[in-house]
Amino acid sequence: MTSTLPTLLVLDADPPPRLGRLTGRARIEHTDAAGLADRLPGADVLLVWDFTSHAVRGAWPGEGPRPRWVHTASAGVDHLMCPELTASDTVVTNARGIFDQPIAEYVAALVLAVAKDLPRTLELQRERTWRHRETRRVAGTRACVVGSGPIGRAIARTLKALDVTTALVGRVPRTGVHGPGDLDRLIARADWVIAAAPLTGQTRGMFDAHRFGVMQPSAVFVNVGRGQLVDEDALAEALRRRWIAGAALDVFAAEPLAGDSPLWDLPGLVVSPHMSGDTVGWRDELGLQFVELYERWAAGRPLQNVVDKKRGYVPGH
Repeated sequence: MTSTLPTLLVLDADPPPRLGRLTGRARIEHTDAAGLADRLPGADVLLVWDFTSHAVRGAWPGEGPRPRWVHTASAGVDHLMCPELTASDTVVTNARGIFDQPIAEYVAALVLAVAKDLPRTLELQRERTWRHRETRRVAGTRACVVGSGPIGRAIARTLKALDVTTALVGRVPRTGVHGPGDLDRLIARADWVIAAAPLTGQTRGMFDAHRFGVMQPSAVFVNVGRGQLVDEDALAEALRRRWIAGAALDVFAAEPLAGDSPLWDLPGLVVSPHMSGDTVGWRDELGLQFVELYERWAAGRPLQNVVDKKRGYVPGH
């Protein structure tokens, strides 16, 4: 007897998602990037578990039917979107809500680490050198958080708990959120400039030589959004010339960061390997979130975390 169960296709990464709760409720198939194009026409749902892959962009424009729903186990959807997917009737959802507080805590940790000169303290300990220094007070400083979605709002809340005066900048001005027209004015006064925006046509390369030139010499730039928000050459120049005091990057234009990249050796730059949202158990949370969304979809109930495909993020924030 032919199965009438929906076909769930998983673009795999290691370790695979835990989908045992869907046993008997979906025909689950797995593929890697190379096999995705051939398998797409037979899928009702696509789970992009390998959220570092750009395979969907290349496979989607092919022949045959396409899944009715695509879910990515990530907050960003820039790795998925292509004109054909944007124009289709396929619903796209993301992992909104999983990474908000972990990323906020990571940003707060970076702010404290830089202000208290912890990287240098650890270096001096390894050298067995006793060197007294003075460090910066965090309370009373100013932050500008660029990106007013759940992650940006969580960062703002967490920094406010440290008594940091925080301004949020979003695509559209509204109560409690500044618009893009205020960005230069706000970053010119900020001690901490934090990029947490989605990658769209409007945000790509927004932190360029002009923006780093606007920042004050004592400012520190932090990027936990997408690497392509930043002109990395302009940031490198700003750090070398001491136009800004320092930076911390958790995301990069090309990942993993090449071993011969000059970014590794820039003065005042903290490099981390795209880990700001990854806390113990995060993959299980992502899997559970998808299972709960699948159950809604199978029951004909409206999906949550639906992405506006033209804007490139979940609207309503």
